[in-house]
Amino acid sequence: MQTVLLPFVATFLLALVLTPVVIKFAVKIGAMDIPKDDRRVHRIAMPLMGGLAMYIAVVIGMLLFLPKDRKFLAILIGATLILISGIKDDIKGTTPKEKLFYQILAASVAIWGGISIENITNPFVQGSTGFALSWLTIPITLFWIVGITNTLNLIDGLDGLAGGVAFISSFSFMLVALKMELGFIGVLAALVAGACLGFLPYNFNPAKIFMGDTGSLFLGYMLAIISIEGALKSVATIAMIIPIIILGVPIFDTTFAIFRRVSKGQSIMTADKSHLHHRLLEKGFTQKKTVLILYAISGVFGLFAVLISKVNSSQAVWMSAILFVVALFFAFRLGMFSSKSKEEEDKK
Repeated sequence: MQTVLLPFVATFLLALVLTPVVIKFAVKIGAMDIPKDDRRVHRIAMPLMGGLAMYIAVVIGMLLFLPKDRKFLAILIGATLILISGIKDDIKGTTPKEKLFYQILAASVAIWGGISIENITNPFVQGSTGFALSWLTIPITLFWIVGITNTLNLIDGLDGLAGGVAFISSFSFMLVALKMELGFIGVLAALVAGACLGFLPYNFNPAKIFMGDTGSLFLGYMLAIISIEGALKSVATIAMIIPIIILGVPIFDTTFAIFRRVSKGQSIMTADKSHLHHRLLEKGFTQKKTVLILYAISGVFGLFAVLISKVNSSQAVWMSAILFVVALFFAFRLGMFSSKSKEEEDKK
C-alpha cells in the first residue's frame, strides 16, 4: 500500500491546485458548455476542459513514479492523442468519425507499447489458462480500448458522475493490482484515482467546471489501459470477470443504450434520455442523490471485484452470476431497455 500512497496523494494535490487554473483558462478561450437541448440537466453556461487538470496531474505523476520504458511512452502518447481530441471537441466540436480516428490511433499506440489482450480464459473451468488470441489480439484490444473510452463519456451527464465513477473504478483496480502484485499498474491506477478525487470538489453539484470530452475520454482511455494491464493480461481464471465488474456502471449503461437503439432501428450514436441517471431523475431523485446512488452501485461492483480476486474460480462465477441477475432485475425495473422517457409514456 505504501507504494501507491505517495502517487495517489501527489495527483490529488496537483488536480486540486490545477483545476481552478483550468477554469480560468477555459473561460478565457471560450471552452464553454451552453445548454442547447432538454437532455442537458444544467441551465447555465459552464466551463469545459476540466480533464486538462487531471491529464497534467497524471502525466506529472507518471514522470515521477513510473519507469520510463516503451509501455510508459505508449500510454503517454495515447493519452495525449485522446486529450487533443477532447480539447478540440470542447472548444469547437468534432465529428464522431474524427473522435473515432483519434481513439483508434491511441489504441494502436497502446498495442505498439505491448498493451494488448493476448488470452481469453474460461471462468467456468478451475485453473483454466484459456487460449491465445493470436491474430485476434489486435482487433479485440482495439475494440476494448475504444469501447471503454466511450463508455465513460456516455455516463458523463450529471455533476460529478463520471469523475466519481472513474475514481471508484481506478481505486478498485489499484486494490486488485496490489493483490496481484502488479506494481506498475497499481501506481498508474493510484495516479488516476488521485487526480479524479482532486478534481471532484470542483465538479460535484453544484459544479464549477465540467470535465468535458477532454476528461471523460481521457479517463475512459486510462481505465481501458489499466484494465488490460491490471487484469486482462493475467491468465487467471477470473481475469475476464474483474474488469467487467469494476467498470459495471458504464459498461452496463452503454450496453443497455445500444440495445435500446438497435431494437428501435436507430443509430447507436443517437442520443436519448434513457440512460441510468436519466431514469433515476425520473424517479424523483435529485441530481446529488442520483449521483450518490450511482457511486454506491459502482462501489458495490468494485467491492465485488476485489472479493472475487481473492476466491477460487467457481466461487467467482457464482458471485458474478448473482450480481449480474440483480443488475438485470433493476435495469428492467428502471426501464433501461425502453427508449421512451417517462414524459413520453405519460403522453400516451
